[in-house]
Amino acid sequence: MRSDQVSTPPRDLDRGRGPEDTVPPLTRIIRDALDRLRAFDRRRPRVWDTAVTGFWTVAAVLDYTSGGWRHTAHEDVTTPEFLVLLMSLGFSLPLLWRRAHPLAVVLLMTPISLLNVWTGAVVQASLLQLIPVFQIVLRFSFRTVAAAALLFVAPVLSGGFRIPSSWGQEVVSYVWGLVFVVLLGIAVRTRREYTEALVERAHRLERERDQQARLAAAAERTRIAREMHDIIGHNLSVITGLADGGAYAARKNPERAGQALDAIGTTSRQALSELRRLLGVLRDDHPDAERTPQPTLDELTPLIERVRRAGLPVDLELHGEPTARSLTPGRQLTVYRVIQEALTNTLKHATGPTSATVTLTYSRTHLDARITDTGTGAGRAADTEEAPLAAQGIMGMRERAALYDGTLEAGPLPEHPGWRVQLRLPLEDTHQ
Repeated sequence: MRSDQVSTPPRDLDRGRGPEDTVPPLTRIIRDALDRLRAFDRRRPRVWDTAVTGFWTVAAVLDYTSGGWRHTAHEDVTTPEFLVLLMSLGFSLPLLWRRAHPLAVVLLMTPISLLNVWTGAVVQASLLQLIPVFQIVLRFSFRTVAAAALLFVAPVLSGGFRIPSSWGQEVVSYVWGLVFVVLLGIAVRTRREYTEALVERAHRLERERDQQARLAAAAERTRIAREMHDIIGHNLSVITGLADGGAYAARKNPERAGQALDAIGTTSRQALSELRRLLGVLRDDHPDAERTPQPTLDELTPLIERVRRAGLPVDLELHGEPTARSLTPGRQLTVYRVIQEALTNTLKHATGPTSATVTLTYSRTHLDARITDTGTGAGRAADTEEAPLAAQGIMGMRERAALYDGTLEAGPLPEHPGWRVQLRLPLEDTHQ
């Protein structure tokens, strides 16, 4: 019951703080920025692809124009400069399709890489092949990853056989770069799949929770239908008796017959009101269904005595005077069940020295029932396995209150540790 807080958000167990309050500010800022960046990338993926491709293209061209490629080239290299520029662009421009077609990008770069190592130019832009390889690790099978790795390493190994002096500087650095990218991709992919599994599990649990809530509501409606069956049966029996008595009195005492007709009208209106509600509730005709007489507010004192004997001190406070026709049997049953459910959950969930107070306040138009306790464990069912069942308890009480156009609020006390359940029930129907 205590997992469903109506008027307050979920709170930290010890300090009354929400989950967001426990996240460091810097972590929250970085996370929010990354979430916005991912959302923008999902809406406009081409913008991010163009930005990445433009950045590395500019870097490759600057490497060519500044002559930086000559520091990594072999001493006897005679590669024309226009060919170096074309190779630099060949390694950078295909990155525009690195996410849409990463394997095709690797295949396109492979002959350029072979030309790069055989000419001895060894432009640094050749390392850009690792970017589509990283995308392949994130999305494809390990067999495809092995094929992409082979396409990346084969030209470098062939260049190593052609120029033996390149083994120590080029081949080893390329292989280590490939190993690092593959391991990084596996780590990111594992983390992503784990997160997706958690999200899927959360969605599944949410669907199961909603399904359990619907089942609980259906079960509560069935129970209410059985109880209302007894109430309506009683009213109809009274109407039948009054009608028989009125027919007899009409011959002897017309005044008494008129009184009987007035009583029939009052009782029938109450029964009709109950019946209208009953028609919207599923009814269970199981032979094992409970058929005991339904309690009224006269049974409230024995209920409190039983709770006291169970170990929970309970005080009953009454404000106002109920009139003779202030509550129909169905309304009395609703108030009784709500108080019974609230006290039962206090016994189950509250810890430490605990006492409870039941306050009934009668006004001209409404009855307010307030059940409070002082248990230090109030509200802690949200982090236990009993939380779904507790939520169903509050849902059942809300179903009962809604049956008579009433409202029910449940949640922790704002001023001190404890829990409250507040029921407000109109004494008259708001619709006919």
